[in-house]
This record gives sequence, structure tokens and C-alpha cells, in this order.
Amino acid sequence: MKTNKRWVIKLGTGILTRKDGRLDGSQFSQIIAQVAALNRKGYEVVLVTSGAIGAGMEAMEHDSRPSQITELQACATVGQIRLMAEYQKRLLKHDLHGAQLLLTYWDLDSRSCYENARRTLQFLLEKKNFIPIVNENDAISGEEIKVGDNDRLSAHVACMVQADWLVILSNVEGLLESPDEPDKLISIVRHLDADVWNLAKGTNSERSVGGMTTKLLAAKIAAESGITTVIANGRDKNVLIDLAAGKKRGTRFVLE
Repeated sequence: MKTNKRWVIKLGTGILTRKDGRLDGSQFSQIIAQVAALNRKGYEVVLVTSGAIGAGMEAMEHDSRPSQITELQACATVGQIRLMAEYQKRLLKHDLHGAQLLLTYWDLDSRSCYENARRTLQFLLEKKNFIPIVNENDAISGEEIKVGDNDRLSAHVACMVQADWLVILSNVEGLLESPDEPDKLISIVRHLDADVWNLAKGTNSERSVGGMTTKLLAAKIAAESGITTVIANGRDKNVLIDLAAGKKRGTRFVLE
């Protein structure tokens, strides 16, 4: 298998929080331990993280996702600092440092902002001991400048840094032949035809946005830049290590 050593890894809310919606410290620990192991092997890793609004909901004692934009933005401002603290605490244990980058669709659409972000990420990746951590800037994102979900944001970031792989970690094993049959995993997808789109299923989570549809959209965006996308279960121990070793995990999108 070709060695692909620049990865953008998207971490969904579902794998960063417990069932009660609180941040799951053990998950942060096991994921960052894998990222550190990849770093030692010479991999360049960018994380695209969800979870800020969920973390803010916990702090502000919301049981369900607020519907008002001001409340959502407030949750994001409260939650983002809590989210980054979880990453930084664990990265430091591996002699690594987090580097936060918040983006909006406006930044992606502006040539100068896009280039500034690209150069910053490239500089950090060359430093080797810094792990860029990207999130949408929910605190200021109105509808007119909102990317909308971190699946597609991760695809845009993968294109920005010319990644080899986009790895989307969620709480599902990958794309299934049937949502009711978790053992029937589709290991590779070469064409996003109508049958594949029909397999996509939205999410009912109060703390996340998207579902399989946005992951397919992300794979399509990444493929336009020749990037392979993998959707895998982030709660499986050593999933990133196994992928780096060439073991079959999740669904791989090698679109033609």
C-alpha cells in the first residue's frame, strides 16, 4: 500500500462525548495517544474537531441543542476553551502542542484568508511537534458564512493542506449496506451513485450535525483533489494505528 503520511482527521461529537453529553476524557486520551504515535512515525496530522457547542451545552446546563443562534454562539464560546483544554492537556503528555485555527466559509471563499490559513497550517506541520486543531468559528458564523458541518469543513481543510488521506472518525463503523445490519460494512466505494446516496442516513443526535450524507459530501469534495477518504469508528481502539498499518478498517472512498 502507498505510504500516505499527511492526514486530516475529523473527530465527531459522538466520539468525543459520553451518552450524557459530557466530554469523554478517556476518548481524548486514546485518540491523542494514537495521534502521537503517528507523529513519531513521521505522519503529519491536522485535527478537525467537533464538540465546542456540546461542551458549552454542558457548561450552560442545556439538555438539548438550543434553537436560537445567539444561544448556539454562546455555547460555542464557552465550549471552545473547554474543548481545547482537553486536547492540550493530553498533547503535552506526549511532548506535543495544540494550535487552534477557527474558520468560516468566508475564510475559505476569500483568496487572501485561504492562503493565510494554508501557510499557517503548512508552517505548523513542518515544525513536527505542533498539532493543528481546526474547528468552525461557530461564535461568529451566521448562515451567510457558515460551512454548516465539520465533515465538509474537514474536506476543505484536507484540500487546503494537500492531504493524502481524510479520515473521518465517527461512532459508526462506516457505510453499511443496511442501517439495521452493522455487520454488512461496505469496505470500498469507487462511485457515488444513487444507490450509495440512498444508504446515507441523517443523525438524530442533539449534539451533532450531519450524518452519513455530509460524510459522503466530504468524500466527494476530497476526491476532487485526489484525496482518499476513510470513514471509521473512532471508538475502536487503535483504529488510526491500524489504518496506518494498512489494515482494513471502515469504508474507504477511492472515487473514480
